[in-house]
Amino acid sequence: MRPDILNPLFAEVTALKGIGPGLAKPLERLGLARVVDVTFHLPTGFLDRVERDELFQADVGRIVALQLTPVSYRVGGSARTPARVQAVDGKGNHVSLVFFGGSSGWAKKLLPLEQPQWVSGKLEQYGDFLQIVHPDVLPLERASEAKGREAIYACSEGITSRRLGQLAVQAIERAPELPEWIEPSLKARQGWPEWRMALAAIHADPADAKARERLAYDEIFANQLALLLVSGAARAKRGRALQGDGRLRDALQLPYAPTGAQARTIREIEGDMGQVRPMLRLLQGDVGSGKTLVALMALLIAAEAGAQGALLAPTEILARQHFETLSRQLSGLGVRVAILTGRDKGRAREATLMGVASGEIDILIGTHAIFQQGVQYRDLGLVVVDEQHRFGVAERLMLQSKAQVPPHLLVMTATPIPRTLQLASHGEMDVSRLDEMPPGREPIQTVVMADDKLDSVVEALGRHLAAGKQAYWVCPLVEESEKTDMAAAEARAAELAMRFGDKVGLVHGRMKGLEKDAVMARFADGAHGVLVATTVIEVGVDVPNATLIVIEHADRFGLAQLHQLRGRVGRGGGVSHCILLRGKGLSETSRARLALMRDTNDGFVIAERDLELRGAGELLGTRQSGEQQFRLATPELMGPLLERANADARLLVDQDRALQTPRGEAARMALYLFERDAAVGLLRSG
Repeated sequence: MRPDILNPLFAEVTALKGIGPGLAKPLERLGLARVVDVTFHLPTGFLDRVERDELFQADVGRIVALQLTPVSYRVGGSARTPARVQAVDGKGNHVSLVFFGGSSGWAKKLLPLEQPQWVSGKLEQYGDFLQIVHPDVLPLERASEAKGREAIYACSEGITSRRLGQLAVQAIERAPELPEWIEPSLKARQGWPEWRMALAAIHADPADAKARERLAYDEIFANQLALLLVSGAARAKRGRALQGDGRLRDALQLPYAPTGAQARTIREIEGDMGQVRPMLRLLQGDVGSGKTLVALMALLIAAEAGAQGALLAPTEILARQHFETLSRQLSGLGVRVAILTGRDKGRAREATLMGVASGEIDILIGTHAIFQQGVQYRDLGLVVVDEQHRFGVAERLMLQSKAQVPPHLLVMTATPIPRTLQLASHGEMDVSRLDEMPPGREPIQTVVMADDKLDSVVEALGRHLAAGKQAYWVCPLVEESEKTDMAAAEARAAELAMRFGDKVGLVHGRMKGLEKDAVMARFADGAHGVLVATTVIEVGVDVPNATLIVIEHADRFGLAQLHQLRGRVGRGGGVSHCILLRGKGLSETSRARLALMRDTNDGFVIAERDLELRGAGELLGTRQSGEQQFRLATPELMGPLLERANADARLLVDQDRALQTPRGEAARMALYLFERDAAVGLLRSG
């Protein structure tokens, strides 16, 4: 149970004054549903106002704040003409206050003639005159609100940055004084303020480096402590040794010999599974490096030892693909494989559940459905989690609760993880890397093209299809939006179908599972030559004859996601191609991202660079997938602070595993505050 002292922070955001249903909606769009979310919604920058008694030419380009008196109105003849209010300072210097897009009546109401007001905004030169466009205007008695430095917040339609700042002040007033969880000598050495003081300071002055550093450290420390408690609990419990005799693995007919990296990793896993201490291993492998074979070998070791294995996939498409691949490879070996997803109902589902409970099924593959309450295993010995970055600490605990003794756990990711993030998200795990490709995998030829070359790309697609090859065409949205110019999957599929007829298939996330599977099956069978898709094809889809992928608006995707998408081709030998279509007016970040994609196929290089360009939360897919993200710890702070936080968390766990000392109790509070409290339940047995 969360300590009562934190309840004011975890109240709904409507507990703050002035928030009704109208304001709750834009806050919800920003992910600010509770008071604590507002508290942790840190400013992204600040305005520095120069307070003046009069207007100076030298201040052009700066944000100024001063007393002005409106003296006349100049209103245009149409709605497109801006309203201008002429005003003077105390020395009689003139400035024009300009308002676009609003009615002139509003400007007159805001700035009545001959009534002094406090005005702030960016001073500009317009011909021979000075002007301020859309200034902030306040009565003189409220001048203090528009003086000095003002924090700037990320905001959404319906709420302003200033309003968010006012809500943050309210939220911090609800924040309690908390006991100190940072080791005292470290805090003193770094010169960090108290937790609540740091929170107030960063909202008042976003440039306060010590306050920002302190808050980032707190979040990283809580995360590291949670990971250590989870791994410690898993390793402290006795599992069971699973030692296979090799009969099933020897009988497996492989089209090629495993690479050196695969063989090494399989030996590491075999060694782990042969121990009483449960395996906790992360398998990193670039797109196409052969993780599925390693997972299959681990599942066969469990089957040889008489135990059951479970393979957890993040999407239904990937679960069904794993099921088909493993069923084909295990044909004739006497290993019984089944699939269970949220879509399976009725008798088929009941038969699968009975088979799992009785032990008739050796390997169960599926989505989260394979760990729901009604699923009982007779003897679960190994859990394999594919695309690990989509599952958090709480899910790992849920998996382990399904076995009589803690099962061995192998988690896999095709997103190569930089060392910093590896420690941040998987610090409790042993790590294996598949750092070489199976024979026949050639680098994918990547080109970047402007989207005005679309006709040429369609011509190239026609030649590609005429040669009997297949292609993916990826779009970032499902349907057109009034607020974006991104091409939509449905519209693109319709346009391509006018040229290529029923050779064009379409899949997107809003389609029903059966419908989606049917399209994917037609593409896999070759009935569709081109598959237009949203990023639903990002992981796991395997069609060897697909040797071209076109990605529209590639500048809108992150590097790791682009690398995942590109990995859908190049799976059948020979040369494959990736065309990245970009929009106009690229940012420097987008330009650097696309240049790197063109220049390298190395996922580990791409991952390190992506961390620099995008940030930790987005690299691991956390913004979309629901895994906890770091809200206070930016990538720039993660690097310097992570190893320190990890060492401090280890020291605390070594000295006080049950977190019962005064500092341990304070650290327990940090786990609740930063919502890493899935680990707190493990302390009772600590």
